[in-house]
Amino acid sequence: MSTQDYATTIHASTSAKEAVEAIDRVGAWWTSSFEGAAKRVGDTFNVRFGDTFVAFEVVEHTDEKIVWHVTDSVLPWLRDKTEWTGTDIVWRVAAEGRDTRVQMTHRGLVPTVECYPNCERGWDFYVGKSLQKLLVEGEGLPDGRKREHA
Repeated sequence: MSTQDYATTIHASTSAKEAVEAIDRVGAWWTSSFEGAAKRVGDTFNVRFGDTFVAFEVVEHTDEKIVWHVTDSVLPWLRDKTEWTGTDIVWRVAAEGRDTRVQMTHRGLVPTVECYPNCERGWDFYVGKSLQKLLVEGEGLPDGRKREHA
């Protein structure tokens, strides 16, 4: 894992099992425009933010680690609209006393790619605020935008 990859860590007074279950509920903390499943190896899912589209496959899913592989992406505001394709979202979950640590790394999202500034802000919000709120309060702050073009 490169130290250049985007990474963030949150802590919550919850069990590791509950944290994994919350991560699996993508539509509850990331975007309500979620289709598919994210609970076991082989599951596939899509997320949308307006015209932005990302498709994932769950390639690893244990009580301590989840890996989502990006199989397709369309990020319309970028020169390389498929910049996320081939990247991985890696979740590591560990109990620390009465709390649980959740670390998320987006392998391939590095400061030299065009998306980095916007995507960093997005992940900071959706993991650092929305997923955190879901873990602590039981309700996240998912994006509610619908696809702009049918």
